[in-house]
Amino acid sequence: MLRILAVASLALALTGCGIPTDPEGTLARIDADGTLRAGASPSGALVRVSGDDVAGSLVDLVEGFARSRGAEVTWEVDSEEALVDALESGALDLAVGGMTDQTPWSDRVSVTRGFTGIDGAEDTPVVFLLPMGENATQSALEAYLDEELRR
Repeated sequence: MLRILAVASLALALTGCGIPTDPEGTLARIDADGTLRAGASPSGALVRVSGDDVAGSLVDLVEGFARSRGAEVTWEVDSEEALVDALESGALDLAVGGMTDQTPWSDRVSVTRGFTGIDGAEDTPVVFLLPMGENATQSALEAYLDEELRR
């Protein structure tokens, strides 16, 4: 009986742990300061760059996610490698480009599951890159993408 009570107590304690979490507090910071720091690597219709203008179907999704959190996006345009470096250092919250579920960056950053049906890559599983371990941010982004891409 004592073991059952101990297991039940542990289960109740764990339900309030706020899983998933962000060890670096990315989602809480986005919500608090209203800024999502995103990186973009040009990739056809997915990410187009013209001067300071960043556009494309992935850009629209990132900006929609930011709006859903009450935030605005600041964009950094660079190569995939430079964006991965910025994710690792904590300078960016997420990065987009033509990355697929076969990305070679998965040992350095967190990779969302592949999403299809995105304009410009309808049948190709496109992924978003995030800092390693920021699970609450990834969970919120994937839930948003599930909803948006279901329409």
